[in-house]
Amino acid sequence: MQQVRLRQSTRLPIPTRSRLGIRGSFFCGQECFKANWVPHSRSLIIEETYQTRQKTHKIVHDLARGPAPDGTFNPFPNYTYSGTLRPVYPISPKRQVPDHIPQPDYAERDDGVPISEMRALGHPPRILSPDEIEKMRTACRMGREVLDLAASHVRPGITTDELDAIVHQAIIDQNAYPSPLGYRKFPKSFCTSVNEVICHGIPDQRKLRDGDIINLGFHSDLNATYPVGTVDEDSAKLIRTTRECLDAAIRMCKPGALFRDIGKAIEPIAKANNCAVVRTYTGHGINNLFHPAPNIPHYAKNKAVGTMKPGMCFTIEPMINLGTNWDTQHWDDSWTATTIDGKRSAQFEETLLYVTLPLAQSFRSSPTIA
Repeated sequence: MQQVRLRQSTRLPIPTRSRLGIRGSFFCGQECFKANWVPHSRSLIIEETYQTRQKTHKIVHDLARGPAPDGTFNPFPNYTYSGTLRPVYPISPKRQVPDHIPQPDYAERDDGVPISEMRALGHPPRILSPDEIEKMRTACRMGREVLDLAASHVRPGITTDELDAIVHQAIIDQNAYPSPLGYRKFPKSFCTSVNEVICHGIPDQRKLRDGDIINLGFHSDLNATYPVGTVDEDSAKLIRTTRECLDAAIRMCKPGALFRDIGKAIEPIAKANNCAVVRTYTGHGINNLFHPAPNIPHYAKNKAVGTMKPGMCFTIEPMINLGTNWDTQHWDDSWTATTIDGKRSAQFEETLLYVTLPLAQSFRSSPTIA
């Protein structure tokens, strides 16, 4: 085995980066050098990519750092994050729902599987009865009120878990069930997606910071993205563009319109503003079930089937990323979806209910962008 002699120097060059022609890069000390050194025999050097070296370097420091003085910690130190956001655990205990409030089937299962939804797979979109339409109106009004309440508390210094507590209490105060809670084992009452998180962020102990953007969302089904304090121009433009995409999609909705054409209204606006439309997630039907038919992609040239008819209730919820990359990656919590390049993402969602020809009703509000 070849022996490695280190010069008595305070700076240790990183060999792989030197071979790649990247100059001026050094290990920060002996421990980082040892952690990154790959043993070899017969003078054969195992070539690793720069990305792999960086990942090892990061892991060494994350493990060495350990819990913060306040007891918070990163639960996934070995995960390669695409951006600067990190989960801040521990997650608070599951919030309780009073016994007198009816619970959906998934809330009563350990695996959180919505059996009623599974049984409806393959069925066409439902046409709601007048009684069901009135119930949807009630649920959407309540959802809008709760979302606006949560948005009023968005400020630097508040944690996303504190926002979850506000939402949870507001919902059960109206004798309603917070639908995300327990859905396929989601641990909280609504989603908080910050900066590069596209959707399904889990509320935790991270404090919002000036310049963040945050998406708040839950079932009736609606969500919106808000600035935290003062945001940069790219973030403000992203939020405006995403809202514009949704508004354009709502305007094209009419009896007989094709669901596949919704993406044709959205994607040109995103591209014109140097943004990309996420393809991994879609809009969907909504009624007494969380995610029934139809399936509604937000990008152009999709193959969605079906036409809009009175009595249908569905969501449009475009997720728009800064830049040209629409792809996603998921944290090890199995929920949090982020951009793969660390750039920011925004989303707006409305529930649309066709009542009579040619009226489409939605429950909406637009956050103010400075």
